[in-house]
Amino acid sequence: MARVLIVEDEPNMHKLIAMHLRQDGHSLVQAGSVREGLAALETDDFDVILTDQRLSDGEGTQILESVRQSDPTLALVMLTAYGNVELAVETMRKGAFDFLTKPFASANLKAVIQRAARHTQLNRENDMLRNTLGRLEGGSEIRGTSPAIERLRQMIARVGQTDTTVLITGETGTGKELAARAIHRASQRAGRPLISVNCAAFSETLLESELFGHERGAFTGADRIRQGLFEAAHEGSLFLDEAGELSPSAQAKLLRVVAEGRITRLGSTSERRVNVRVIAATHRDLAREVEEGRFRQDLYYRLAVVPINMPPLRDRLEDITEIAGFLMMQIALDLKMPLKQLHPDALQQLMSYRFPGNVRELRNLLERAYILTPEPEILWVDLPDTEQHTAGDDVRMPFALSGSLPDELPLRATLATWERTILESMLARTNGSKAEAARRLGLSKSDLSYKLSKYGMLHSVAGSKV
Repeated sequence: MARVLIVEDEPNMHKLIAMHLRQDGHSLVQAGSVREGLAALETDDFDVILTDQRLSDGEGTQILESVRQSDPTLALVMLTAYGNVELAVETMRKGAFDFLTKPFASANLKAVIQRAARHTQLNRENDMLRNTLGRLEGGSEIRGTSPAIERLRQMIARVGQTDTTVLITGETGTGKELAARAIHRASQRAGRPLISVNCAAFSETLLESELFGHERGAFTGADRIRQGLFEAAHEGSLFLDEAGELSPSAQAKLLRVVAEGRITRLGSTSERRVNVRVIAATHRDLAREVEEGRFRQDLYYRLAVVPINMPPLRDRLEDITEIAGFLMMQIALDLKMPLKQLHPDALQQLMSYRFPGNVRELRNLLERAYILTPEPEILWVDLPDTEQHTAGDDVRMPFALSGSLPDELPLRATLATWERTILESMLARTNGSKAEAARRLGLSKSDLSYKLSKYGMLHSVAGSKV
């Protein structure tokens, strides 16, 4: 059943409406004026507003305008006298859901309120889905079968069944947000939204506004009332990525939410209750941040009730095969390109790299190779140069021209290796002059540039003579 705010200044009409709506089990809050109606909206949440068009201290359109600014998902139904239908229709153009003319039939009143409540519910669900999809990146699963990932899955399964706060730590690109999503899916809140915010992406004032909401005029540019993410995530979960970047002021307010379940919008003195599970993540060592006075100790202990550390990719290289295959499918879908294959030599090359940027770096590397490689298979030579070799490595011939051929020879990979080696050698002989190297190789400058780009060598000679 819906929570309905009735704004009506005629006592008898008020009683009549309340009697009919209580028969359908609705929860009612009553106000007798515009001022009382606006005050109720400040301190409580509703599914439907039913307001008279003309009130003792103003008009129902004032409440409509406030609702359009503070919560556009909330349905408002306007009550009007029989002779003011045109005015009521005009209010619908301004955003009212429907109107009722006095006198009205009980069945009509109940039907309109039920439709309005359903409209609000659908609006809010759609809003949450758009918010969630817009903020969350990456795949929906944690990939891999290494012992480190199996331990992580077991930890997520255990903590997911509780309602406690979780602190996820780990290097950049290890998949902290994927872990947060898995925790939310394993919880009893899975049917409610998981909303994510990157705390490092906002200034101090804007972050507090994003989290807690603000009133009109709370700061420069705050020209309308705004609901914060804690309110939007009510009965769901809120993922605070890079929580180590929170300002002292935001830390104090977050502590209050975690400890008491209360928020106060910027520019307001009214408290609002929220029921939100907080999942925080950071790449920083928060224990050290506490020791050095940059992070509140009481907040740290509130967030780190259950700490989870994400293993870096270099500690689970056996997972690269599965992760790379999954990422290749994602990249093909994102780029709207045919699915490519990863040559075993390229996969072996990936497994020899330490990946300081972890899974995020792996995706970027594969996407770059996907775009620059015209063939249906990505070879090790198609991978960017900085990821192929450590400093001082040389590209060596797989066999000597004058020697005998091996029993098996991957021709395309071998020719690519030779071509790259020849390019490197010629550029070295011409002191990095691409124009001279192109002349000696019998290539146009554009052909040479394409080949340098193909092998990830373009940046290494970018400052050389043309």
